[in-house]
Amino acid sequence: MVQYRPVKHGATGRPRPGQRDKLLSDMIPTLEWTPAGVNFLDQTKLPLQETYVLATDYKQVATVIRDMIVRGAPAIGVSAAMGVAIGIDRSTAADIPALNAEVAEICDLLAGTRPTAVNLFWGIGQVRDLYNQLAAANTPIPEIKKAVVALSQQLYDEDIANCRKLGAFGAELMPKEGTVLTHCNAGALATCGYGTALGVIRGAIEAGHKIDVLADETRPFLQGARLTAWELMKDNIPTTVLCDNMSAHLMSKGRIQAVVVGADRIAANGDTANKIGTYGVSILAKEHGIPFYVAAPFNTIDLETASGEGIPIEQRNAREVTHSNGVQMTPDGVGIENPAFDVTPAKYIAAIITERGVLRAPFGESIRAMAEQGTTA
Repeated sequence: MVQYRPVKHGATGRPRPGQRDKLLSDMIPTLEWTPAGVNFLDQTKLPLQETYVLATDYKQVATVIRDMIVRGAPAIGVSAAMGVAIGIDRSTAADIPALNAEVAEICDLLAGTRPTAVNLFWGIGQVRDLYNQLAAANTPIPEIKKAVVALSQQLYDEDIANCRKLGAFGAELMPKEGTVLTHCNAGALATCGYGTALGVIRGAIEAGHKIDVLADETRPFLQGARLTAWELMKDNIPTTVLCDNMSAHLMSKGRIQAVVVGADRIAANGDTANKIGTYGVSILAKEHGIPFYVAAPFNTIDLETASGEGIPIEQRNAREVTHSNGVQMTPDGVGIENPAFDVTPAKYIAAIITERGVLRAPFGESIRAMAEQGTTA
């Protein structure tokens, strides 16, 4: 079982940052590789409890991902990479053939945790590919272990750096003054630090924009009410929580100047899967002439999936809908539908913001160009 640990606070009231990367100094440590295992801030307990969960093997990392102790596509990707790395690092296999078999089992287990987030498969693939390369070269097992652990930590650092780049690009699209709506949580908690959609907001504020945030509560898991509000308040960014069915009214009153959300998978044509309810927000924004932006690292784009029709949609446990804080809210036996995501068609998206630059329609062309160039499109 994963082990629960109370958070250790420093003078700022936040967990003490690691020393390995200066970028961590003012961020919420969503996850961290430690000698004891991978340490995760338990997002199911926020905002009332700040508790850490220590995963000491790859099976526990899989549980942490599946149970949404860690969530958000970029964070899931790095968590999966660390899951493969810790599985290899703690293997007792005596030779490469035996370790090959273990690595296949590790990757299969982790791949089955959250099917919609393409970053999950990217993170697994990054470490698996390095392992395969080293194993094929008959690299000694101790050296393989050291290399895969180092790679997982490198991916962690790169995610933070990429979110900062993404935030700087997106800041230019935000209003100089006004209110921005976001749905779900695409902040530091959904990444290794800084955030995607909230990274754009942070970047805008750092650039001098005067922005306040409306956070959809995001039923049924309440990522907006619990997580987005919590982390923005940590940063002293003015934040108001609203029920998911209130945004149309506020848009009609001119209260919202932009919408920015994250993504769990972006198809090659720009169709975007994000937390359930995002599609509806995009339609409302289009109707009211409000720009709707998607912010995500480039590895969230799935070039192998032509359109949103090919994106698998995860179905979550009915209890997330039927219960609130452990209390049943619905009649016994009633039918429950609980898709975790929906797909926003590209036609509703004003721009996709990545660490490589800003993508605009026609997205099929701009995505392909950015993939081929590896630079700003």
